[in-house]
Amino acid sequence: MKKLLPVIVLLLPLALFAQSNVLKSEPVRKTEGATKPIQQEKFEPINLFFVMLIKGPNRTHDSLTAAKIQEGHMANITKLANSGKLIVAGPFMEDANWRGIFILKCATKEEAEALVKTDPAIVSGRLTYEVQPWMTGKNCLFK
Repeated sequence: MKKLLPVIVLLLPLALFAQSNVLKSEPVRKTEGATKPIQQEKFEPINLFFVMLIKGPNRTHDSLTAAKIQEGHMANITKLANSGKLIVAGPFMEDANWRGIFILKCATKEEAEALVKTDPAIVSGRLTYEVQPWMTGKNCLFK
């Protein structure tokens, strides 16, 4: 072990130098027999709204009512997605206060809130929500 330490001390700076040079190099795309730099896309910001769905104050529904609310919740998600307003939706996998998220493509926070309020889970009080303006790149959206 004592003989290994000086070797590590000598090789560590070389490894770090090599790593920093790799990080600085331009990405390369290989094509038949030639290489050329990958074109970096220009960052185009897009404003969206991140909606955190949270356990609501009214979660005492019987199982039949809860199932109907969930069915309406899923139908509303489908309607919003088909309209192009809902970009992402999904539940969290743990039973915690945070239940799921929506990412909405809207002009204003008020429009986002109006869309969220069409959800039967919100209307019934099973869920509540927080809306935050959010930005990403146009080329960073899910396809």
